[in-house]
Parts: sequence; structure tokens; C-alpha cells
Amino acid sequence: MSELSRKKCIPCRSTDPALNPTEIERYRVEVPDWELIYEGSQPKLRRVFRFKDFAQALDFTNQVGAAAEEEDHHPALLTEWGRVTVSWWTHAIKGLHRNDFIMAAKTDSLYEA
Repeated sequence: MSELSRKKCIPCRSTDPALNPTEIERYRVEVPDWELIYEGSQPKLRRVFRFKDFAQALDFTNQVGAAAEEEDHHPALLTEWGRVTVSWWTHAIKGLHRNDFIMAAKTDSLYEA
């Protein structure tokens, strides 16, 4: 379990700054399986998780959803047969926040469990 996965998300406001590229790279070291993607100019973290069937994928989706509710920070989830794509970013700041990396680490912990 990574250090980030033990941290809690903090409330984020639209006036909070997004992480700069140096900060993003510092946090990415802690969640190396996550891809940094851009939709337009908006950075996001994305990872595809693989499963043997739809039931396992759906169970994982529900676990991620419960963790998101607990932290009040929510991802985009795409559940398909044998895979779940999870994307984290902070809508309010249209970029990445420390919370996104915390939740990526928590998501990894759910997958490893």
C-alpha cells in the first residue's frame, strides 16, 4: 500500500490552483501504472484494469464508487466485459489536484486486494 493511499482528500474549490507539471511528475512516481492523458488542455489520470469477466469488473467498479463517495471525489468510470477504465481529474479546477493522485493510489489498492 502506497503512502498516498493512506491519505484523505481535502475539499477543493474552483479557486484552488491545479498542479503544475513539476508537481504532477512528483506525484506520478507514486502511481506509475497511471497514464497522464490530455483531453484538450485538461490533464487526467487514466488506467485500465483487467478482469476475467463482467461480474468482477462490475464489483471493482462498485468498490471504486464506494471509495469515491467516502472521499467525496469522483472519477469517470467505464465498465466493460473484463475491464474497467478509471479516469481521475478535478472538475472544479479543470486539471489535476493532489486528491486525484490520492484516489489513483486508493484505486490501485482496491485492485491489489
